[in-house]
This record gives sequence, structure tokens and C-alpha cells, in this order.
Amino acid sequence: MLLFLIVFLLLWGGMHVYVVQRLLSIPTLAAHLPLKIFLPIVTFLALSYVASRIMEHYELGRFSHVLEYIGATWVGIVFLLFAMFVFADALSGFGLFFREQQVLIRTVALCTACVLIAISYVQAWRTPVVTEHEVAMPGLPASADGTVVVVGTDLHLGSMLNHRWASARAEQFKALKPDLILLIGDIFEGEKETHAGWLPVLQKFRAPQGVYAVTGNHEFYAGPDAIIELMGRAGFRVLRDENVELLPGLVIAGVDDPAFRKRGNRDQSVALDQAFADHPGGATIFLSHTPVLAEKAAQLGAGLMLSGHTHKGQIWPFQYIVRLAFRLVSGRYDISGMTAIVCRGTGTWGPRMRLWQPSEILRITLKSM
Repeated sequence: MLLFLIVFLLLWGGMHVYVVQRLLSIPTLAAHLPLKIFLPIVTFLALSYVASRIMEHYELGRFSHVLEYIGATWVGIVFLLFAMFVFADALSGFGLFFREQQVLIRTVALCTACVLIAISYVQAWRTPVVTEHEVAMPGLPASADGTVVVVGTDLHLGSMLNHRWASARAEQFKALKPDLILLIGDIFEGEKETHAGWLPVLQKFRAPQGVYAVTGNHEFYAGPDAIIELMGRAGFRVLRDENVELLPGLVIAGVDDPAFRKRGNRDQSVALDQAFADHPGGATIFLSHTPVLAEKAAQLGAGLMLSGHTHKGQIWPFQYIVRLAFRLVSGRYDISGMTAIVCRGTGTWGPRMRLWQPSEILRITLKSM
């Protein structure tokens, strides 16, 4: 953890040094940004998100929520400024070409970043889009043909995505007329949200055949016991390396996120075996917050795998980095005859910003074969 913190601070600090240097290389800005004021403000913004999480951990009051919002938004702003300035520098060969146009190029990069920041902010505040899929599942009994499954992932409920936002999502789910609701991890964002009156909000998520959930990495970071207990009190069935027969011929299996094991995919493979142990047979929906081990899930007999976690990068062009870590990033895949669907995320992590990657709810209709 110490090594991670050191590396993070070096990268985060380096991004700020680069962005500030590029901003001050634009004469008009440099003339109107007194360093005695500008640099302390940037330093405050750079440290605000980390400070907010520390304050939240020690329950130091509502100011931590304000600081979290400011800091998280700054993360998105700096990322887009950094990306646009890097693109501009690459275009000019980092000063080797178009030397006389350097100021113009960086000014255009700044203006472009400002436009993208505004767009990403508006996109994140829009109602999540509904993506519909029809999935034919081997072994699905005729009695379950036409079952409507509504799926949400990465809600990240907390001070930023609050009770009002969650209640609106519950109404949106209800309007889709689900037979079954599945919540695929990162339902909560941080540590103390479970103490803030969430039970009546969660109880608004209802479906005739129930609400099933699995944990995500944020449940692990927050300390899962209180969150899992809360979801249980709300009527959710949390699947932790286990399966349950929803009705004869239709099974739901789910695993805890790999973060619970801290060793990556090797131990997650063992969890997968456990989740499919004593399988009663029939069509199986497999829930895994992180989209890994899809091939093994297919081998074990899953007909549909549902995941989230990636947010499809959330803010362009971050998805290109996400693709380096995950084979399955977003959308629908065929994995050895198994359908895998990775949701872009119903909420947002960190900045309340999305660029070209709208928030998403899945509405899946199951079909027998």
C-alpha cells in the first residue's frame, strides 16, 4: 500500500507539473495567473480528493463530502487537460515542429479540453441509457422463456450519488418491468455510506423473482461486513462464491470480487469452482463484478456472464488504457458459446463525468432454445 501511494503521488504530481507548465506557457494565461495565488489553489485541488477520503474514514464531518466533490471533479479536469496537452505536444513533436505555432496549438488544446470537460459533465448527469439484449440460453426451461432481467453495475452509492439519485434509479428499474434484478458489484462507494439511512432507499429495488447481488472491489475497500448486512436487510441475496436455483432449470451463480482474495485470477479460479459446486443443472447466469475468467465460466456451464468494473474507461481516452488490463471491456461477447455482457456502469467512480461512455442499465430478455 505504501509503494502504491508513493507511485500514485509521483504520477499525480507529475501530471500537475506538466499541466501547469503547459498552462503557463500560454502568455495570455501567464499574464493573468499570479503564481502566489494560482499554485496554492492547484495544490489544494490536487490534494483535495485524497484529503476527503481520509476525512471520510475518520468521520470528520460533512465538509469531507464537499471536498470529495471538488477533488473528484478536479481529477477529471486534470486528466482531460493532460490528455489534450499530450496530444498537442505529440502533434508538434514536443517542440520539434511548428515551433512558431506552439502557443496557438496549446491554446487550441486548452479550449478543446474545456469543451470536453463541459460535455463530460453534462453526459454524466444524464439519466442512464437502457441497453436491451435478447439472450438464448441452453437448458432454459420453457416456463422461464421471456424472463426480463434488469442489470445495474457500479452504482457507487455515496455522498456524490446520493439517496435521490438511487431512488430515481429504482424507479427507472421498476419502469423496465423486471422479473429479476441483478446488481453486479461496487454498489457502494466508500466506508461510511452504510450508516447514512440507505436501507429504505435500497428497499425500493424490487422485482417479483428477487434482487441478487455480488460484491465489487469497493465493497472490499469499504469493509464488506456492514454493506453485505445492509443489503441482506434490504432483501438482496448476496452471492459469495455460491449458486442458488432461482426456479427449476434456472440457476444464478456469483463470486466475490478478486480484491477479496488479493492475489488476482489464480484464487479467483478457485472461487469460480466453489460457485459452481453442487450445481443443480440447467441454464446458469454467472455474476462477476470484474470481467475475468470468462473462458472457465463457459467451461463450467454458464450460459450468460454479467460483469461491470471497467466503466469502459468512463472518460475518453481512458478506455485505451483499460483495454490493456481487460480483454472484455464493454458490450456483448461470445465466449465459447457463452454470452458475456460487460456493462459500462450505471453510476460513476470518482469524477461525476463521462465522455462518450454514457451510464448504462441492461435489460435482458432470456429465451429458451
